Amino acid sequence: MSPGRAILRPASVIDVFVRRDLPFLQKYDTRIIVNVCGHSVEEYLDVVERLADENVDMLEINISCPNVKEGGIAFGTDPRAIESITKAVKAKAKQPVIMKLSPNVTDIRKAAKAAESGGADALSLINTLTGMKIDIERGTFALANRTGGLSGPAIRPVAVRMVYEASHAVKIPVIGMGGIASAEDALEFLMAGARAVSVGTANFHDPCISVKIADGIAKFLERKGIEDVNEIVGCAGNGGLYGTV
Repeated sequence: MSPGRAILRPASVIDVFVRRDLPFLQKYDTRIIVNVCGHSVEEYLDVVERLADENVDMLEINISCPNVKEGGIAFGTDPRAIESITKAVKAKAKQPVIMKLSPNVTDIRKAAKAAESGGADALSLINTLTGMKIDIERGTFALANRTGGLSGPAIRPVAVRMVYEASHAVKIPVIGMGGIASAEDALEFLMAGARAVSVGTANFHDPCISVKIADGIAKFLERKGIEDVNEIVGCAGNGGLYGTV
């Protein structure tokens, strides 16, 4: 390095997001929900505090990330850790907090109740399932991390089941996600108990899919003579659409 040459430290990801991405999103008539992840409680809280005074409507706290300080476990697999980090985030956040739950647990109801006990305003689920791919030509792992997140239509039945279980275990709203690619898929989640739905993987092959899903839900409600979408929320566990099942 030549004498007197300054070393410029790259801006953090959150600083870039606040400077570049938030102004772009604010051009549109939409709510801004920021997904927050980290490897320690401190990392989560740093981001939450950084966003406290920004024009952000809600925070979605992704607790499926490895907790390095606790031996590499995920926050989202330990109910005590879920409750603890939820309380910590709520103490710092100025926006409503959604806790995004991991499906890699034996009982999603315990995770949901822990987040609710910690003060969460809502839950979102499911995150990706843990999967693995082997490169048979090389005889080794296809992913550098060995495992990765499985998303898309393959996980939808698992997601619907977990949304049903979680929504019947807590009183706070549940946002359903995991393999939604059509209005029919979204309707399943609503009927299982979700108050809202989120579309992820399907956007990669159809950027207009969310609009199509919303239109499809509206057409379904019209065909059934239902004026308010809330009438179908949780109906699968409450006698069906017509109270006869």
